[in-house]
Amino acid sequence: MGRGLQIGRVARETGLTVDAIRFYEKQRLLRRPLRTEGGFRLFTPQDVQHIHFIRRAQQLGFSLNEIRELLILQTGDVAACSHVRDLLKAKLSSVREKLAELQKLENQLAADLKKCERALRRGETATNECCPVLDEIADLDAFPAGRRR
Repeated sequence: MGRGLQIGRVARETGLTVDAIRFYEKQRLLRRPLRTEGGFRLFTPQDVQHIHFIRRAQQLGFSLNEIRELLILQTGDVAACSHVRDLLKAKLSSVREKLAELQKLENQLAADLKKCERALRRGETATNECCPVLDEIADLDAFPAGRRR
């Protein structure tokens, strides 16, 4: 049997933990590597490239199921580009929705911070009165159903 890379070395080369590589294998994102007589996994340079592909896809926000699909497209004899384009469009749409939600959250937090700072400047919270933001958070009628913080 030819010489392969043991899992520790693959982990160092890819920046992953040994457990992450084992997880990828269990999730069938990686083929089952050959093993030594002692049971040690032996990975090929192609396996290492495969792991780098998985990591880059994760950094782009793809889920494990989507990565599995990309791997099939990468190795298959199908017209992959249009399918990848569709996956990218869906991912971009999702990211844009999350950005819009984060922008709303940022605006709300900034407004709440201003309320706190105003109340503190006026000395309104020096007594036993409650913080205006805590009052607002406690007011369930202030938020439509399903939109409560």
